[in-house]
Amino acid sequence: MTVPYQLSSDRPPRAADVDLADPAFWRLPRPERLRAFALLREADAPLLFTPRPGAARTAGRPFYALLRHADVRAASRAPRVFASAPGVTTPEPAGWAKALFGNSMVNMDGPEHAALRRIVSRRFTPRLLAGVEENVGRLAGRLVDELIAERPRDFMASAAARLPLEVICDLMGVPRAFRARIAEQIDQASEQVGVERRGRGRLRLPGRGLASLARMQYVMGRLARERRRRPADDLVSALVCADVDGEALSGRQLGAFFSLLLVAGVETTRNAIAHGVFLLDRHPAQRELLRSDFDRYIGGAVEEIVRHSTPIIQFRRTVTTEYSLGGRTFLPGEKVALIYASANRDETVFTHPDRFDITRSPNPHLGYGGGGPHHCLGAHLARLEMTTLLRELIERRPVVRSTGELELVDSNFDNRVGSLPFTFGRAFT
Repeated sequence: MTVPYQLSSDRPPRAADVDLADPAFWRLPRPERLRAFALLREADAPLLFTPRPGAARTAGRPFYALLRHADVRAASRAPRVFASAPGVTTPEPAGWAKALFGNSMVNMDGPEHAALRRIVSRRFTPRLLAGVEENVGRLAGRLVDELIAERPRDFMASAAARLPLEVICDLMGVPRAFRARIAEQIDQASEQVGVERRGRGRLRLPGRGLASLARMQYVMGRLARERRRRPADDLVSALVCADVDGEALSGRQLGAFFSLLLVAGVETTRNAIAHGVFLLDRHPAQRELLRSDFDRYIGGAVEEIVRHSTPIIQFRRTVTTEYSLGGRTFLPGEKVALIYASANRDETVFTHPDRFDITRSPNPHLGYGGGGPHHCLGAHLARLEMTTLLRELIERRPVVRSTGELELVDSNFDNRVGSLPFTFGRAFT
């Protein structure tokens, strides 16, 4: 099967034509995938999708897809039933990889997850966050200065990718000498997540990504040892130095958290920023509305960008006990996919869901998760980065114009941007 269906076919597509387990589906143009999700939401109950015989390991096991907003939200808030362990991505992380690199917080449940999340969240003090806000403002201003002066052709590789990386590295206290190398490691660690390997890539072991994680954790280990000896005013120092309750991260826990913060925090935010710039360019009336009163509309604009683009397409869950949801009874051991990209276009929740509308209210999107204990820990930081960079681009009037289509990477995991060709309008000519 080359593609599950084509919207241009002689007959209207049906839910039976859609196969979310077929890698070909994820190579369809995004509008066709969104149309397929709409068809699947009409089903009486979540459908089972089974990878074809001989499929690559990246296809994973058979899974039920939750596509309606209410179902995704309910599953997110029932972590004892829909567990994140042993892993939320496909394929699931191997046991030896967890032993070597540490287990990521996104793959944990219960007390283990709560304890680790508590240690991390308590270090985001008002003082630290105030410093982050000032720093994001300085970074965004400098990056836009460089955009104006240097006129790069790809917005993704310049401001969109650089801002979240610099913010995270400043927050953690990563020396500047390591940052270019870390940026390369992030790309290598995330390049195959959710992407079907073709040709020679099918034969390649995931050694490149694991090696990248190892290099990032080596840098983090060195920095942690230094901060234990000489604490500084950064997040690493706060995480590795025990407080009055004796809570601190071990070296392996810190490495796993750092990898999550970089790969998840940087990758998702830079994708959201690129999508936002593209959406505002393609919807000039919305851009001008935002320009007319930035402070009034920016909150809604950021939320609508996240809803409309949905940077994370899906996470997997494993059923732990018999449970009924959405018209189906799930059994222990079954796999379930929470399809956020579908939930955020659910027409029973969002009027005209395909429309980009920065005044949309209410906007109960699930772009940061559906609530519950795994709600995105970095949501505030992502909103801050998007707000600050868009303020620089809007209020300083460097009229950003895309010179081509947004280049997306075929992935069933994230709505990843490969490049965004752009130029400035006449304001700077």
